[in-house]
Amino acid sequence: MGMLCAVSFNRYGRLYYLDPAGFTPAVGDRVLVPTDDGPEVAECVWAPQWVDEETDGFPKVVGIADDQDLRRDETLRKRKAEAKVAAKKLIKAHDLPMKVVAVDHVLDAPGNGGARTTIYFTAPHRVDFRSLVRDLGATLHCRVELRQLSARDSARVQGGIGSCGRDLCCATFLTDFEPVTIRMAKDQDLPLNPLRISGACGRLMCCLKYEHPLYQQFQASAPAIGTRVTTPEGDGRVVAHSVPKDSVVVRMDADGSRCSCSRASVCAPRQAHDAHYNAGD
Repeated sequence: MGMLCAVSFNRYGRLYYLDPAGFTPAVGDRVLVPTDDGPEVAECVWAPQWVDEETDGFPKVVGIADDQDLRRDETLRKRKAEAKVAAKKLIKAHDLPMKVVAVDHVLDAPGNGGARTTIYFTAPHRVDFRSLVRDLGATLHCRVELRQLSARDSARVQGGIGSCGRDLCCATFLTDFEPVTIRMAKDQDLPLNPLRISGACGRLMCCLKYEHPLYQQFQASAPAIGTRVTTPEGDGRVVAHSVPKDSVVVRMDADGSRCSCSRASVCAPRQAHDAHYNAGD
């Protein structure tokens, strides 16, 4: 039992959960978050609340950002924007098949080894960017690192809106990428059209993986399509499943109409249970 709050470094970006450590930031307040390169400014998007989970392992809020912290954050964002523009110009000048995805910058401060800019990019194959790094270092006057991202990591960094109309899972709450297979799409009765089951990264959607157990559980207990069942409305035949609603669609024998019934009301164990105890009454 403890308190947690959620912060984001970018608007509509990924959420990070922290122990407020006695501070009471309101939604929209800027707070200091511990990172490997020192405290960074982030926006509170979820005020501290009591949760049932243990909060000992969560990082703690360093404090509320003051004017000096906000000026430092503004300088940091300006340096990132300048580095991104310079990187795009030099990539074009070197005629390299690279696309800049994101830029990270560490200001020159005691103990961090000097100013450093990290440029994240995507490319169809491995790229020799040694000359590009030299030119970027001379232009930005700091140490420069280039890191190539996979398609999924690129989507996580950039963010976006999925086909469901919500923010990308990888950019909000997913912490690890687990293998996703076409078998999962088949089990969920989805059309095997790449445009329908692929995410913004061009790979199979991550939701196919973490929603798969729900479909397996449903299919293990729900009557198969074509099975004759008895519903509260009468006898009929199952013609469709609705896993999100935990129900089945039944075509009634009496008039051919269709009705939606909960899985529990038509599954054999539930019917046997009701028949047994109703008979006892």
